[in-house]
Amino acid sequence: MHEVIQFEKVSFRYPDEEEWILDDFSFTVHRGERIVITGPSGCGKTTLLYLCNRLYPDNCDGILTGSVKLFEKDSLSFIPGEINRHIATVFQDPDAQFCMQTVEEELAFTLENLQTKHEEMGKRISDVLVLTELTEFRHAIIQKLSGGQKQRIATACALIMDPEILLLDEPIAHLDPYTAKKYVEWLDDLQQKRKLTIVAIEHRIDLWGDFFDRSIPLYQGEVTPQLKKRTSSTQEYTSLVVNNVQSKPFLKEATFTLNRGEITVLAGPNGSGKSTLLKALCQLIPSCGTVQPKYLGYVPQSPEFLFLTKDVRNEVGFGGGNNVDELLTRLQLLPIADAHPFAVSHGQKRRVAIAAMLCDGREIILMDEPTSGQDAAALSELFQLIDERARAGTTFLIVTHDMEFAHCLADSILLMNNGRLTGKFAADAIWQNELLLLDHHLLPPKGLIRHEECFA
Repeated sequence: MHEVIQFEKVSFRYPDEEEWILDDFSFTVHRGERIVITGPSGCGKTTLLYLCNRLYPDNCDGILTGSVKLFEKDSLSFIPGEINRHIATVFQDPDAQFCMQTVEEELAFTLENLQTKHEEMGKRISDVLVLTELTEFRHAIIQKLSGGQKQRIATACALIMDPEILLLDEPIAHLDPYTAKKYVEWLDDLQQKRKLTIVAIEHRIDLWGDFFDRSIPLYQGEVTPQLKKRTSSTQEYTSLVVNNVQSKPFLKEATFTLNRGEITVLAGPNGSGKSTLLKALCQLIPSCGTVQPKYLGYVPQSPEFLFLTKDVRNEVGFGGGNNVDELLTRLQLLPIADAHPFAVSHGQKRRVAIAAMLCDGREIILMDEPTSGQDAAALSELFQLIDERARAGTTFLIVTHDMEFAHCLADSILLMNNGRLTGKFAADAIWQNELLLLDHHLLPPKGLIRHEECFA
């Protein structure tokens, strides 16, 4: 088997930092292999991918020692852009790689960079949209799509390059459970047809089944205990009243109430309107209807949109509060307290935004995909923090595709589909309703119903 990626005693750090992100690291990937890179948030997984696709060290002035070989050739010997014809990347944040307004324009832009003949572009775009089941989105405006839909578009942009190696940075982080399962099945078929080499970063390994040939851990630490089902913290007093909130043309009228201390998960398929509903509740998009109270804490799906300061410590404490150090410690942010919020990993950015909102002391907090990019230790601490705040009276409305997290945490579940609120359900009852789960692209938590039974 030919070696397509080879690291020998590689160390890497940024020029303004003393600690090495990768330190004397070696690994090899053979042609056609399926490799998953694991490790806690901020341990260097994304940096490793960026060394594989030649984004680093040149684009960050990083300091690199050791040997990185791509296709048995020194990576530094490739001219700018040359390696990208062979190695395609789907980034952790799909918004970071989009340049054009519509899906078709984005795909055409990718082909233009490859100097593809104009007369060939139409067919290649059509072919990749059929392959990725995205034909209906050909003329869609990318920024109006859901996070999960954007992730699929980003994958299509990578595949249209016809690469030999596909690098994936948490590709199912924003996909609903059923779509994630189908994505893995689709990728399995595609890999076999095209003989792709796949290197992926992933925290949600359970959703991949036996897809990967082997795992490469970047960090060996203690095993974090599994989350356990909590007892309800819901009080009898109403905290949030939502009456006929809608945002035309997609979000239909939504009416529901949440009680003080209640933890509610908002779930449903990609593109069903979950993030849109949160934005409407916070009056961030044009909407009508009433929300009481009007001032809500909000952690968006792209947390960097909240950042206002130049270091993590000040960002967490920006809205006030006297427990900054406690939150930095508990959410594993103390080692990066002096770093710029935009310079940390995707998972760390999300924890910075969560810490800032918890420090702010809001009585009602909305969170959009807080579990994305989080390792087991971070999820455990986030679980404990939310539970503690709920018992103290804080009300939470949380969008998540992580059904294990939802099962352990939620008092109730709000389901959405096609822009409409299906209803509010008791968390304990919903996992046994196979048809309801199927209609909303959800998989039951492990140990309740086997996935094959639910989606046979």
